[in-house]
Amino acid sequence: MRLPSMMSILLLLFLQCSQLLRAELQGPLSDIASATATTEPTDAHSQSNTEADEITTAGKDAKVPPMDPSSSATAPGSNDRKAAKLKDTEFAPRTKVMPAALFERLWNDSLLKQQKLKAQIEAIEARTKPAEIVELTPEQIEAQGFYENAMEMLAKPRSDKRVALTLLRKAAAFNHLKARAELAWSMLLGHWMPFDFHHAAEEFEALANEGVPEAHLGLGFLYSVGVGGKNVSQPLALLHYTLAALGDNTLAQMAMGYRYLYGINVPTSCEKSLIQYKRVAKKVASKITFANGPIVHRVRLLDELENPGSHETEIVDYYQLLADKGDVQSQVGLGQLYYQGGKAIQQDHQKALEYFTLAANAGNAIGFAFLGKLYLEGSEQIKADNETAFKYFSKASEMGDPVGQSGLGLMYLKGLGVPKDSIKALSYFTQAADQGWVDGQLQLGTMYFTGNGVKTDYKLALKYFNLATQSGHVLAYYNLGIMHAYGMGMLRSCPAAVEFFKNVAERGRWSSRLMHAYSDYKQNRVDEAYMQYSLMAEVGYEVAQSNAAFLLDREEVHVFNDRHEDLIRAFYYWKRAANQGYSAAQVKLGDYYYYGWGTKTDFETAAALYRKASDQQYNAQAMFNLGYMHEQGLGMKKDWHLAKRLYDLAAETNSDAKVPVAIALFKLQMLAKIESIKQSPYRFIFYMDENIAANWDLYMITILTLLLGIIMYTRRPFQQPDQPAQPPQQLANDIAAVPVNAAQAVPLAPAAATAATTATATVSSSGTTVVTGVSSTSITTTTATTSSSGTSTPTATTSSSSAGTSSSSNTLDPTD
Repeated sequence: MRLPSMMSILLLLFLQCSQLLRAELQGPLSDIASATATTEPTDAHSQSNTEADEITTAGKDAKVPPMDPSSSATAPGSNDRKAAKLKDTEFAPRTKVMPAALFERLWNDSLLKQQKLKAQIEAIEARTKPAEIVELTPEQIEAQGFYENAMEMLAKPRSDKRVALTLLRKAAAFNHLKARAELAWSMLLGHWMPFDFHHAAEEFEALANEGVPEAHLGLGFLYSVGVGGKNVSQPLALLHYTLAALGDNTLAQMAMGYRYLYGINVPTSCEKSLIQYKRVAKKVASKITFANGPIVHRVRLLDELENPGSHETEIVDYYQLLADKGDVQSQVGLGQLYYQGGKAIQQDHQKALEYFTLAANAGNAIGFAFLGKLYLEGSEQIKADNETAFKYFSKASEMGDPVGQSGLGLMYLKGLGVPKDSIKALSYFTQAADQGWVDGQLQLGTMYFTGNGVKTDYKLALKYFNLATQSGHVLAYYNLGIMHAYGMGMLRSCPAAVEFFKNVAERGRWSSRLMHAYSDYKQNRVDEAYMQYSLMAEVGYEVAQSNAAFLLDREEVHVFNDRHEDLIRAFYYWKRAANQGYSAAQVKLGDYYYYGWGTKTDFETAAALYRKASDQQYNAQAMFNLGYMHEQGLGMKKDWHLAKRLYDLAAETNSDAKVPVAIALFKLQMLAKIESIKQSPYRFIFYMDENIAANWDLYMITILTLLLGIIMYTRRPFQQPDQPAQPPQQLANDIAAVPVNAAQAVPLAPAAATAATTATATVSSSGTTVVTGVSSTSITTTTATTSSSGTSTPTATTSSSSAGTSSSSNTLDPTD
């Protein structure tokens, strides 16, 4: 009995020593281990607390019933149970405390690294000399004033650009770097001055050495397009675009974002594209006012050529006539056109004010609402007045107009002329959003997104932002880009965020260059239009890419004077526009692969592009081309049934394709008939001559041409030939018979009597006298026809004959 008890005591001593060693190694677990190693508590309360600590730290699944210490010496296996209990109570808290300790250690390491990095930066800054503040000379101050005034005039749509260029020249004379860069851009794009590519390139190189971002952008454009004595070099273009983007040049940032998005001369990187486009989108969003900015029409020249519409100026003139006659709806429409600007009309808030005033005087709610908008934000012609804006918004809101309700909500939200009241703002925005007004939807989404006056709700914010994007509001696109970029209320999506930010970036004030280029094209300044379109194509505008390719394709550009180079450039522009989803560009790119223009002939790639355009955009031309390739077996398996199906789909998609589809189907039926003959006993006809069988279409065209010529010959107008000489007797019978009154007989002149050889008088049964004469040279006879009523009609007839007979008398009978 003593031996087992001694062994149990030694075992307990060994376990206690091992627990003490572990407690020293674990550090933070020393308190827990010492608590579990205590032998007997001092009282019942401490005993219960110890048991509770063990259960809490070990977990609910590691509960062990309490044991009587006195039974440890007698109960078999008591040492094993005690060891198991100690192991459970020891390692369970260790597994839970270790992640917290690891996180704390990593956090301390990161803090140490940050402190070390900060110390290094401070040491570097201490070694560098502080930048000296250079005071501007009077000449530099004057040059800066000239530059700022010139840029302000260039930004205004109705300013005199010649005066602005004069101011830029004055600033450049004082060596103002940005003014020199603007003049170089004007020479490069043909803005209000003639082209001078080489001088612009020299200026860009000189200014790039000074670190001007606009100069780096210009050099990148020259190397990318290949003008100004620069050969096309995409690596050098990429280098200069990168330097300009680092200098915070907006167009360069867009160009880099576009290249990273589509992998143009750089590896495709959505994250890098997101960084560039987000910077530009932030600039655009900060400039957006209550008016949502002017509307920029993106006119595709190819679509305008294929589907010419009515002239917008004529429509404006028509509405102008109706508005002058007092038509309220026309007044509102013209006011909105002048308020936002458009393709056929420039933005003019003063004229918008006049038309909205006329509509408001007639009691129109929209007129009141837009008057409020004009006075709320103000402009060059109209001074901002919150009190007047609130008055007009209130009148429009009382009439249930959503524009007025949204305006009141904005004034209460921002505290513009009224105390801030988020509750009232929320109420007005809700009323406007329920009626589908875009500004109400946007502001309501912003309130739910920021939690201003309401509880933050990303789902509701997403809902209202999506509704606002259906009307094209720029800030709605920007907010959705933010939500997708950071995964707020949804899973993070870099491609979706880039798409939204790109849409916002392309709506900046620089997009007015598209309308400027379109205006140049309409004024037959094609080279100037091309240069502007090519610049906007570099920064990712799909419309500019397709328009630049269109001008090169039609041989209207005279910048390069090389048709082969024009086709190569057009090929790359069509390719970039097709990659952005423009179906007409996909069809044109397929044509370039089909005919080998600017690239190698590739029927398979052409067929893939046609199929993409037909499946995604339902392009009728793509369907027709794809049907023809199936018919001929070019780049794909020959399949006449599928060709017929595609022809029919093309005719159903576009009514203009019905005539060519009918011709193609007729040809397809002829081919089917010929194929059926080849399978019949008469197939020997097609093997008489291999040349005929190989070039049957040429022979068919020849036969049809001959048939057409025969038809035209037989259907020509009939021309009556000259009458041949008639014999005397036949001529005598052909002379008209006329009744002659004896009293009215006209005597012949002596010359005529001498020339006359024969005269015959015949009296008919009706009492008429027929005079017939034949002359060897000419006979002039006067005939008179007498009707039963006694009237007569004289007729003079002249005839000639080459042969005749002489009468027995040269004088007429007196009775004649």
